[in-house]
Amino acid sequence: RSQQTIHFLDSSKIDIHYIPHHISHASSFFCSPFEEAAVLVTDAFGEKHSVTLYEGRGNRLETIWSQEFPHSLGSFYSVLTAYLGFVPSSEEWKLMGASSYGDSEKYYEQLRTTIQLNDDGGFELDLTHFNHYQFYRPLMFTPKLSQLLGIMPRKEGEPLTQNHYDLAAAAQRVFEDTYFHLLSHLHKKTGMNKVIISGGSALNCVANGRVLEQTPFEDIFVSPVPDDSGGALGAAYYLYNHILGAERDFILTSNYLGPGFTNQEILDFLNNSGVPFTLLDDPGKTAAEMIADGKILGWFQGRLEYGDRALGNRSILADPRDPDMKTKVNATIKYREDFRPFAPSILLEKIDEYFENAVPTPFMEKALRFRPEKHKIIPAVTHVDGTGRLQTVSKEQNDLYWNLINEFRKITGIPIVLNTSFNLKGEPIVCTPKDALRTFFTSGLDALFLGNCLVKKQ
Repeated sequence: RSQQTIHFLDSSKIDIHYIPHHISHASSFFCSPFEEAAVLVTDAFGEKHSVTLYEGRGNRLETIWSQEFPHSLGSFYSVLTAYLGFVPSSEEWKLMGASSYGDSEKYYEQLRTTIQLNDDGGFELDLTHFNHYQFYRPLMFTPKLSQLLGIMPRKEGEPLTQNHYDLAAAAQRVFEDTYFHLLSHLHKKTGMNKVIISGGSALNCVANGRVLEQTPFEDIFVSPVPDDSGGALGAAYYLYNHILGAERDFILTSNYLGPGFTNQEILDFLNNSGVPFTLLDDPGKTAAEMIADGKILGWFQGRLEYGDRALGNRSILADPRDPDMKTKVNATIKYREDFRPFAPSILLEKIDEYFENAVPTPFMEKALRFRPEKHKIIPAVTHVDGTGRLQTVSKEQNDLYWNLINEFRKITGIPIVLNTSFNLKGEPIVCTPKDALRTFFTSGLDALFLGNCLVKKQ
């Protein structure tokens, strides 16, 4: 510590701007492609609010309505996440994935009674069933919820039964009822045809994929970081545009904003590590050939993605045609539950051939329905409900990844690869070549592509 140099600011005045939590979320409007849009922010809570509605125009963002905690859609979903034995505020995507395996009718009517949808567009939770607002709580729910549902809470690690899947389906359905209620109210208040959705609840890609069908909105934007991980970015956008009055000059078309490594840096690392490797002229073509041959690959290229979704720079890739591939990747590489689905990365030009009501989905932010005739062709990325949480890939967004998928298309006729984040269960997405190499050697991956270098296991 004695060797560190401490630098003091020369200025005697520092302007500090406090940006409220929900405004930070809503400011994803400023990096959207829309000049005007309605904005919904819904999460557990930010300060005292759980839902806020905005109008975005140009470089201005105006609040039009809000609802206060503890009547919270995000908290409702977290309570049911905890009830099903998952970790609340962390593993909500497990509830979402499990919901497709259940029949919502079994618990829907009971669970629906816990939320009242109000004429003013808001909603109220029946707080006699919930305990999420008591922050010293041992549990997020009361015994009355168990009495209502007629099923005891699942303990972490216990097997998932069909009753648990049915409850997950009911929770997802009630969530969507409320989500679309808020959005319909937002459209009625603003009259706008485009919508931004942000806050932690916007990570619910199943609901996002149904917004254009279930509400009057005609277009939707969900950033790759709608949750709290995008708060700093949103705060900076709000200060730059709304407070300082700068003209909007940036549209977020990719989220490759993290650290990157040159091929020379990767070469130096591999040479110093002593790991044998092969230098490739066309890594995308070689990778496509290996995927078509049934191999599961680690794919490490360019700059790290910002957010929870790996979009072809820090990805694990596999063949979507293999009906056993989902189970194999979950069991031998990701070490996670078998009901968890994987994403189809698809060439943007081909989405209409594979998806109903297809729209560009560059950030894996929506689950859309596959055309029924495609289910048997790509079973590894077709969820049990016939949907896929897709990523559309364009040459402009990621030329190298687009080329890999296109080479796979040339070999197989399929313009899709299975994509999941390059990490093991409980670990962050790999950031450095060292992270990638460690994950490669401690999992069932067959090969690792680091830039232009190919590493195989001996």
